[in-house]
Amino acid sequence: MASNQNVADMNQARARSSTDPEKLQVFLWGGDREWPRKRSIVSILSGDTVFDKARRSFLTRTQMYQRALAMTKRLFELKDQHDWTSDEVNLAVKLIDEPLPIVLHNAAFEPVVSSQGSPEIKKQFGELIAQRGIIGCYLQTELGHGTNVAALETTATYIPETREFELHSPTVTSSKWWVGALGKTATHGVVQARLILPSGKDVGPHLFFVQLRSLEDHRTLPGITVGDIGPKAMAGYAGIDNGYARFDHVRIPREYMLSAFASVTPDGQYVQPPHAKLSYAGMMYIRSTMVISGGWTIAKGEGATIAIRYATVRRQGNKGPNGLEQQVITYPSVYIRLLPALARAYVFILLGRNLGKAFSDMSSRLATGDTSLLAEMHATTSGLKSLVSTAAIEDLETARRSMGGHGFSDFAGVGRIYADYLPGATFEGDNFVLDQQVVRAALKAYDALVVRKTRSISGLTPSTAYLRSLAEVTPSLSAASRGWTDPHTAIVLLERRAAAMVQDRAKHASEPDASSDHRVARAVTDAFVGAQVGEINRDLERSVGGHEASVLKNVYLLYLLTSVERGLVDIVSFNLLPEQATSEVRSDPARSLRMAIKNLCEELLPEAIGLTDGFGFNDWELDSALGRYDGNAYEELWKRTQMEPLNRTEVPDGYEEYIKPLLVRGQRLAGRSKL
Repeated sequence: MASNQNVADMNQARARSSTDPEKLQVFLWGGDREWPRKRSIVSILSGDTVFDKARRSFLTRTQMYQRALAMTKRLFELKDQHDWTSDEVNLAVKLIDEPLPIVLHNAAFEPVVSSQGSPEIKKQFGELIAQRGIIGCYLQTELGHGTNVAALETTATYIPETREFELHSPTVTSSKWWVGALGKTATHGVVQARLILPSGKDVGPHLFFVQLRSLEDHRTLPGITVGDIGPKAMAGYAGIDNGYARFDHVRIPREYMLSAFASVTPDGQYVQPPHAKLSYAGMMYIRSTMVISGGWTIAKGEGATIAIRYATVRRQGNKGPNGLEQQVITYPSVYIRLLPALARAYVFILLGRNLGKAFSDMSSRLATGDTSLLAEMHATTSGLKSLVSTAAIEDLETARRSMGGHGFSDFAGVGRIYADYLPGATFEGDNFVLDQQVVRAALKAYDALVVRKTRSISGLTPSTAYLRSLAEVTPSLSAASRGWTDPHTAIVLLERRAAAMVQDRAKHASEPDASSDHRVARAVTDAFVGAQVGEINRDLERSVGGHEASVLKNVYLLYLLTSVERGLVDIVSFNLLPEQATSEVRSDPARSLRMAIKNLCEELLPEAIGLTDGFGFNDWELDSALGRYDGNAYEELWKRTQMEPLNRTEVPDGYEEYIKPLLVRGQRLAGRSKL
């Protein structure tokens, strides 16, 4: 096959698409102002040698950390040079597809100090934090405990005589662990520690502002032991110095407790917060950002440019009338894997943006003492973090496999994204533990609505709205829908599935099966997302309009139908499919659903490249030989291979010492002096 056939195939695929990528880019990036800003920042970064990606595949972990530091320093030089705002700097950090040590400062340290710090802390350190005159991290997870924050062992004992807190790590397992930027970079940190009052009473985990290193020479301060925890699996997060820390009776001023909500008086009296979970707001913020970042991760590595572009130009198998093998993307076994992931990317990006707005609203209310949205945000972010991170990890591995053997090459780009995203299933709350949080909230809502009847249908929150189906306020599927082409069919099914499963979980509360929490949490979150997709669908004409709106409605419908398909075991178990009620002959009640998914995929196939172009990634952002914009995958893969250091010499360095003696031995044993 001629090498330029790849380019021809990509051009033809682009010509077949009826969508305008520019309209989609503006829509996904948030508007006419945000998209040009993103494009401008990418242009600056991609043209700067510090951010060149050509040789990073061959760097050691230490070199990757040094590279991350160099990029971080250069970012703030560019901020000064181009007068970037803080939002633009944060956007630039996100556009770099390598984790940087500054990420936790932006995502956890600064927001937590800003929202929960005392006026004194913010006055003393606020501008230093904003200008990165100090670099922070968030010390929560310990060697022996992670998601179970209440069981953390690090203590902060108040000493009224000196008006100080004494931080202490009483055991090896109380060592702070996995903390990004702690190993070598951070100068300060927010520490989660159990507050011990002078009376000896333990009032649970609270947040404390702690200086870790000298601002003069970066040496660790007395009483603190810190270091890097070592390389991560599959060389992921290589540029981040995830670290450990132990505290040996380290004293900090009373004012260094983050006391916007809970505090200790000078004489040691505890002032309770208005809500017990307020100190977890930092985790909730990170979980909320993981929804949109998960969407962009799928967009980049899976449904977007890399896997679908490569499947478009890769030809293999059956030959057509033109003598060429069939494009891989046209095989049902391929498009049924890639197009649903494309739909998930579009949904999660929009869902994440809406969640960010909701979190900002909650934060504004918290600042005035209003905690009314905290429980809802906790349940919503727990469920969505688990759903999105699980889906993204699965989709990235699906993408790698869909590219065949070449997907295993680092030059494909997906393996690197996968390795860096993989810990998303466990950091900021292990997904299976978060499922329990979702179920707890669901059972509480069910009890209030159905058992004790202290809540009405009108009092249901967005995350519990699915329970309205128990009161039969939703119309029947046969009366309300036009089959699988109507999004309402899937939305109602997802809500009824969630309600039935929560009701069943409550019925067996004393003895649930081992997987019930995971399945119920997924059902509840699917129902919430389904309702949100319905809202997004209704807003499409205003937000994007034109032909693109009709294409996106099909994208969102594909998301809904595949969500129903993934939940079929539960849906069929509770006899919820309309076909189950009418069928007299033993047959597959889900066949019509699966055929609807197949037909929808085939309808979307001509739009696939246009939809992936709509994400707005250029070749620098993707850094993938197989996902090039022009489709010239094979020539790019060959070109990158020539950069491999092993190829610099014809005879490897180990030939005389290792290969030659091995060959000589084998020849001697075979009875030959020469071959």
